[in-house]
Amino acid sequence: MPVKVLDSNTARTQWRDVLDTAGAGDADVVVARYGKPMVAVIAYDDFVALQEELEELRASRRAAVAYEAWKRDPDRARPWAEVEAELVDEGLLDAGS
Repeated sequence: MPVKVLDSNTARTQWRDVLDTAGAGDADVVVARYGKPMVAVIAYDDFVALQEELEELRASRRAAVAYEAWKRDPDRARPWAEVEAELVDEGLLDAGS
């Protein structure tokens, strides 16, 4: 699929065209600010199809940041049993999982 790159000012003044282009599946639209790509506008059906992969990518990035923080200061680590108990208390993990 083609990718159309617009600067943020053009995207703002042509917003309806951006929505029509991406929504029809004619092209993905990348909006750049000061020459740096910032966001992509894609068809909603494509977004829905990518949701699971996006969540995995974002979780991986958060894990990498946490790992780098731990490498800088291993004393920040907490025992798994403590973390597990906290997650169970918050209803985010089933007991004994």
